[in-house]
Amino acid sequence: MIVIAALYHFTDLPDVVSVHAKLKDLCTHLKIKGILLLAPEGINGTIGGSREAIDTFLETLKSDPRFADLSHKESFADEMPFYRLKVRLKNEIVTMRMPEANPSKVVGTYVDAKDWNALIADPDVIVLDTRNDYEVQIGTFKNALNPETKVFVDFPNYVREKLNVDKNKKIAMFCTGGIRCEKASAFMKLEGFDEVYHLKGGILKYLEEVPQEESLWEGDCFVFDQRVSVGHGLAQGDYKPCYGCRMPLSPEERLSHLYIEGIQCHHCHDKLSEKSIRGNYERQRQILLAKKMQKQHIGATRGAQ
Repeated sequence: MIVIAALYHFTDLPDVVSVHAKLKDLCTHLKIKGILLLAPEGINGTIGGSREAIDTFLETLKSDPRFADLSHKESFADEMPFYRLKVRLKNEIVTMRMPEANPSKVVGTYVDAKDWNALIADPDVIVLDTRNDYEVQIGTFKNALNPETKVFVDFPNYVREKLNVDKNKKIAMFCTGGIRCEKASAFMKLEGFDEVYHLKGGILKYLEEVPQEESLWEGDCFVFDQRVSVGHGLAQGDYKPCYGCRMPLSPEERLSHLYIEGIQCHHCHDKLSEKSIRGNYERQRQILLAKKMQKQHIGATRGAQ
């Protein structure tokens, strides 16, 4: 059984280069795979490993007082959902390109999963999904607004140009694990929105803690690893990614005559260049050859990091 830990924490890291080196060595020693992003504003990532390895990693990380309050979400998989370890230095742990929006200095009000239903059931509350459009398509909370962003850096423009609501209205925001809506809440507070709330621990914590019969969540939740999606109880969903465009595809969508496994889907069949299509066919040929030889092709499933 593989333990998958999704984590993030905003904190000032002036020694981020040194922290990066230590965590990379630690993960390598513990045979942990996945991705960790480190920046002067904190840490963000999803990693997988044995129970002992994940526990040791978290214990070591939290021994640094700056990470003592870090919380994480866990789920489980029968097989390792990551092919390699990536520990990267970045300018931001979640890219918004709004350095003034710093959750370490200003942030909205956290709402626990158990209290979320009562908040968003209020008809006067504006419920806002801060994720990107391809994530929203496979699942969201009922009546939530979809900003239809392609990448998170588009979110500030959406708020300034398209979110035409009274700034005195209550805004309830959510995202996959909590990090994007936490940073988005800092931005919106700076923009003059008075009451800004966000789901603590994100959709993953909600799906983990709220019983399905009480849930206001509809569909699956997109995740950034080879599982593609999870549902209530964090059970792995039925979606698979299109290699051509990375869009998550349901079993019904994979029945389309435009879907060719490893090549294209109905979203991208008329957008891919001939060079991309040829490359996809060659990659798929190598995957099938590796399978025939009972070996694993390292690019068999394209992640969405």
